[in-house]
Amino acid sequence: MNVSLNWLSTHVDLKGKSPEELDKLLTFAGVEVEDIKTTGVSSDKIVVAQIKEAVQHPNADKLKVTQVDAGEGQLRQIVCGAKNYKVGDKVPCCLPGADLGGFVIGETKMRGVESRGMLAAASEIGLTDEEDGLMILPADFEIGKPVKELFDHDVLLEVEVTPNRPDLLSHYGMAREMATLLEVPLKSLEIPARNASKAEGVSIIAEDNCPLYTAVRITGVKVAESPAWLKERLEAIGLRPINNIVDITNFVLHELGQPLHAFDAAKVSGSIVVRTANEGEKFHALDDGTYELTTDDCVISDESGKALALGGVMGGADSGVTEGTTDILLESAYFTPSRIRRTSRRTALMSDSSYRFERGVDPAGISKASALAVKLILELAGGTAETETMTAGEAPVLTQPVALDLSRLDQLTGASISHDEAATILTRLGLSQTADGTWSVPSFRADLQRHIDLVEEIVRVKGLDAIPSRLRGTFVPSSIIDHAYDADMRLRERLAGLGFHECQTIKLIADAQVADALPLKRLIDGDTIRVSLPLSEDHAVLRPSLAPGLIASAERNNRQGASALRLFEMGRVFRNAGGGKAKDLESETLGILLSGNASAPSWSATPQPADLYDLKAIIQALVPTSPVQLSPREQAGYALGCDIVIAGQNAGSFGMLKPSRQRQIDSNHPVFIAELDLSKLRKLSSVSRDIADLPQFPGSTRDVAMEVPTELANAEIEKVLGKSKEALLSGFECFDLFSDPSGEKLAADRKSIAYRINYRSPDRTLKTQEVDTAHQGILKQLSQSLDVKFR
Repeated sequence: MNVSLNWLSTHVDLKGKSPEELDKLLTFAGVEVEDIKTTGVSSDKIVVAQIKEAVQHPNADKLKVTQVDAGEGQLRQIVCGAKNYKVGDKVPCCLPGADLGGFVIGETKMRGVESRGMLAAASEIGLTDEEDGLMILPADFEIGKPVKELFDHDVLLEVEVTPNRPDLLSHYGMAREMATLLEVPLKSLEIPARNASKAEGVSIIAEDNCPLYTAVRITGVKVAESPAWLKERLEAIGLRPINNIVDITNFVLHELGQPLHAFDAAKVSGSIVVRTANEGEKFHALDDGTYELTTDDCVISDESGKALALGGVMGGADSGVTEGTTDILLESAYFTPSRIRRTSRRTALMSDSSYRFERGVDPAGISKASALAVKLILELAGGTAETETMTAGEAPVLTQPVALDLSRLDQLTGASISHDEAATILTRLGLSQTADGTWSVPSFRADLQRHIDLVEEIVRVKGLDAIPSRLRGTFVPSSIIDHAYDADMRLRERLAGLGFHECQTIKLIADAQVADALPLKRLIDGDTIRVSLPLSEDHAVLRPSLAPGLIASAERNNRQGASALRLFEMGRVFRNAGGGKAKDLESETLGILLSGNASAPSWSATPQPADLYDLKAIIQALVPTSPVQLSPREQAGYALGCDIVIAGQNAGSFGMLKPSRQRQIDSNHPVFIAELDLSKLRKLSSVSRDIADLPQFPGSTRDVAMEVPTELANAEIEKVLGKSKEALLSGFECFDLFSDPSGEKLAADRKSIAYRINYRSPDRTLKTQEVDTAHQGILKQLSQSLDVKFR
């Protein structure tokens, strides 16, 4: 929200306070200021100048060479392309060195003619254009005087207001906050009171959507351009003036925080009816879009049933105020925040009104805002207002008295804030103490519901830095969460050491991305969790896997020219199970993506593309004490899929993208992804290593070549060798693989695989006979367990 300091100053005295001081004050009070902007003329080198001469440029048909008097004692030559001036006019002149928002004016040549400055339009120096071309200044302006001194300038604070503080979504609300923090008085608003009546002109059918609705009929108004002061107020915060009626409703919205809407009374048939929409009802909105409504939506209609507005969100295109309007109905209402939020999200209709209604407006401010708008309309547009405000429903009561536990206040603040000072702060915030000692909360602070809320407000206004630190950090035993954090950091460090970069992707993905999921357990219909009211189609599903986010990150990096990718992410994934029988399950996983060359380019070696064994080695590096195996399994959406088995337990999934998907993400290399159960990985990576003495006696090796069926996985051979109880067996490794699809050298359904098997004794040098005996025992175990032939 943009806050104008000039506007703010009409409610609270800010003299002597710089924008930077106000920024710090608000930020430390929990109101974040994202940016500070200065509007109006900012440079002292923009002065009033009078055009003394203007002749045609010798080399350009659309340019003229002017001589201007800028109060320097001699004329200044400036080339100008505008056409709306004449000799004798006074205009803004930007002298060399003038800074126009980052563009600094200098002396130059334009088509061969020297130009020593620039004659400016209003928008070029931070003011509002009244006409095309140069800004023509009043004839009585003093030549040479800085334009900055002749026009008001303003400072805008771009404020981020948290959802629990809708009372700050107006200039008066922000002024009230400033007055509290600065300990200065808040100027009162002069709003004439109006009588309310339960007239027949309005009725509410949808009370759950709209508990209170008011309307005022004003006849004989004249729709015209707004006066300068009103247009300046709106333009200062980035709004475009439309006409006096609409501008007044916008002004009151940003003045008091209460949205209003004006209907052309001639387009309303009978009384106003607040109802729910009919299923499938069409509504033509002010943005010229047509929306299909549901029974959850609130509609403002007339007796004929015609929808005049989508309650709390946007007015209708066929009932708004136009230049021919003479009679209006002024709406001021309270709409239920949750209903407005649902409608706004579903229809993707966002407005200043819905932004405030979905956070909650002040129920007590509805009549005040209406009365202020009526007062301004009568002053600026004329006409006659009915003496009573038509009212239906009752304003909801959102606050209740809250007790302040003084002993708890002392405990939390170290008794650094006296009870009297705490009471003073609460009084400045608008609260009042009742006879029974509780505090009555004003209607605009519905967020103050508990004792701790009052304590938070007291500390916030006092300043957290004013609360002394009396205790040092005390010892707390390590918890399960601490151990998990430490394990995660060790995994991060290992992956970073292996050249990986950590990603943090959003937990919401698009429907199309679900196909990239690599879940630990297969997904079936009903297992994905959809968002009821997604902000966009790209954020419609809670991610069931980290793989979609990593693939999207890889796609962005590929399009930026990355030749090799090593990415990982730790995070939560979400799913149902059994087609929705077990719901809203959360787990933590580690996702790893590898693509491109396995090593960096070098003059001494030709880089080789990474393959699945590189990724397996990386996983092995994370759990160095546990064996890692890849067990083939079909994986939907992937060309190659495996289960990752660590120390005999299924710990994750592995996949290689299909070539078609690889091309879609602009990758020139195969893309390998692994997703691991983080809870299992923490335990396995934390297993301590057994430290053994270096061997004192030499070992011996034997090679064995085996002919096995093509479909036999290498993991089956390693499983047999790993389970062997041969005491002399110290290790083994596969060093050769051969197959012949033609069947000439080896049957097409067979393959040859060769292992080097190591034997060693810790207490003696082995004899050849001992090694041979042990080796024959290993071969026997292999032949008994598997379909192998030794070559």
